[in-house]
Amino acid sequence: QVQLVESGGGGLVQPGGSLRLSCAASGSISSISTMGWYRQAPGKQRELVVLINIAGSTNYADSVKGRFIITRDNAKNTVFLQMNSLKPEDTAVYYCNARISGLWYWGQGTQVTVSS
Repeated sequence: QVQLVESGGGGLVQPGGSLRLSCAASGSISSISTMGWYRQAPGKQRELVVLINIAGSTNYADSVKGRFIITRDNAKNTVFLQMNSLKPEDTAVYYCNARISGLWYWGQGTQVTVSS
């Protein structure tokens, strides 16, 4: 059984502030190719935030380029999302996503709220 466990969200952040999300994969894992984050705002479809492959290549959504940074610790099967210069439009539930042993998995989601 593979699980993705997210942490770091759940609070209120002021515009311009920063927040760091983490996602750790656990269970029967032979290989993780791609890890990343999606988000879903109220009334909107889930959208890509950023993905990182095992070689470290990244794919950022235009809306977060220059503000968000994804990093990955392959030894710990963990991915991090450093979010800087947060805006109210970044408010959403953020979901960790990973391709593990050829299958895609999702985390349970963590709320990020940006408001003054």
